[in-house]
Amino acid sequence: MLESFRNIYKIHELRKRILFTLGILIVYRIGGHVPTPGIDAKALGEFFTQAAGSLFGLYDMFVGGAFRKATIFSLGIMPYISASIIIQLLGAVMPFFQRLQKEGEEGRRKITQYTRYGTVLIAALQSMGTAVFLESITTASGRSVVPYPGVGFKLLTMLTFTCGTIFIMWLGEKITERGIGNGISLIIFIGIIARFPQGVLDEARMVLGGQRSIITELMIVAFMVLVVAAIVLVTRAQRKVPVQYAKRVVGRKIYGGMSTHIPLSVNTAGVIPIIFAQSIMFAPSTLTSFFPNSEMMQTVASWFNPGAVLYSIVYGLLIVFFAYFYTAIVFNPVDLADNMKKQGGFIPGIRPGQKTAEYIDRILTRITLPGAIFFALIAILPYFLIQRANVTFYFGGTGLLIVVGVALDTLQQIESHLLMRHYDGFMEKGRMKGRYS
Repeated sequence: MLESFRNIYKIHELRKRILFTLGILIVYRIGGHVPTPGIDAKALGEFFTQAAGSLFGLYDMFVGGAFRKATIFSLGIMPYISASIIIQLLGAVMPFFQRLQKEGEEGRRKITQYTRYGTVLIAALQSMGTAVFLESITTASGRSVVPYPGVGFKLLTMLTFTCGTIFIMWLGEKITERGIGNGISLIIFIGIIARFPQGVLDEARMVLGGQRSIITELMIVAFMVLVVAAIVLVTRAQRKVPVQYAKRVVGRKIYGGMSTHIPLSVNTAGVIPIIFAQSIMFAPSTLTSFFPNSEMMQTVASWFNPGAVLYSIVYGLLIVFFAYFYTAIVFNPVDLADNMKKQGGFIPGIRPGQKTAEYIDRILTRITLPGAIFFALIAILPYFLIQRANVTFYFGGTGLLIVVGVALDTLQQIESHLLMRHYDGFMEKGRMKGRYS
């Protein structure tokens, strides 16, 4: 493992990408401590101490504590994710967006542009709702979070939060373009793990203070280790579909005649369904923040608090839905079958062309379901653990799923760079050596 880390710094391009990514993430963390004008930070901190186990605490986890401090990055990257969901849904039902998806690089550029416009609109609406919500907060001691409410505060907060989200979006795109890993996922990842040291300290204080026994704490740690191991196992699980290539004679050379396989992942969509579903679950809270004095809207908001029965059911169903939805977007069995047919490949016992596409689609549908249900259960079950064992909110299943998934994806990209240049990767098995090594 140490040799692998040393090899990273021997590759100039990989070293440059990793340092660039770390630099961008440092900028993001610095911005998460720049306060928004017109807010009493101490009063807001007091409110969030009381609301640690609510949906506000969950949103604060995704933005790395920026919402708790009402910083310029309070909205985080969630408006961009919401805009991406809307654009991708439109791509499934509107011919205009379907044409853009098929136009290659130019079409992707247009879709990215529309996603940015949608991000600005959603961020503006969410920031206005957040400003109204902040003005309505009064702590238990009678302290107002916004000492001087009014139109000026709303407009300033709206401008600050929207610009902060746009800047985060730009940072994420730069990581994807010039760094290592998926920029948007890494920004959420760093926001979650930023609270890990504080979570460890809180757990240690509870044990040392006698609020929790050492046996209970060890059981919680063991549960987390098992969850992480299970997530890694399912994330790396694959169904290998055998493929045979027929021999072709071109001139004096013979091509094909080999056997290989198509690795169909149980979790093709990665952590995207979790992020998409969580973004949707923030919508009721955003809408009800516009009506702070409405009892009916507050009742609806209580139904969608983390741990509520309706919240758990809807959240789990959304994860399963987005697992299928995103898998259908990133993996097209028809294109795969056509490419195999053009190259003389076929699945033994299956006719090339349409039958091959149907066979692959059937397998993908079957293996996606247990993977999606597993991640939905992992995302929901820890809420009951939090309520029963009073665990720090960071240990929620959603945070673990995103952290483990993004870490595996980033390590896989680093592994690819190492193996491409004939260095040993992080894996003990499946190492690729140079031709003459």
